[in-house]
Amino acid sequence: MQLMSRFSTSSPAWKQITVTFIEPDGSEVEATGEEGTNLMELAHENDVDLEGACEGACACSTCHVILEDEIFDNLPEPTDEENDMLDLAFGLTDTSRLGCQVLLTPEMEGMRIKLPSATRNFYVDGAKPAHH
Repeated sequence: MQLMSRFSTSSPAWKQITVTFIEPDGSEVEATGEEGTNLMELAHENDVDLEGACEGACACSTCHVILEDEIFDNLPEPTDEENDMLDLAFGLTDTSRLGCQVLLTPEMEGMRIKLPSATRNFYVDGAKPAHH
């Protein structure tokens, strides 16, 4: 019986991480998600207006976010594909990343994530992100 208890089919206990999204109008949305969740998914789960037109395929720039220097500096370098999409982003900054490519880590606890004032798609069709 003891041997069986060593082998669990339950998923590992992921750490919950809370961050704050700062919307273009200055309003703030606190969001909590599991370690490993990307920022775009976290935004959608919490009704944050972060578009994500390509649904996380790294094929657009509509999930562009602006990170704090300390967090940005500790992330892995963006891929060439992400950099190509960031080149299309509205309001690009030195700490811009695509939300679909940034995964929550414990070091991000309390992080503040700024959303740009516009995206390339968002104001063309007026679409709002939907829960998946």
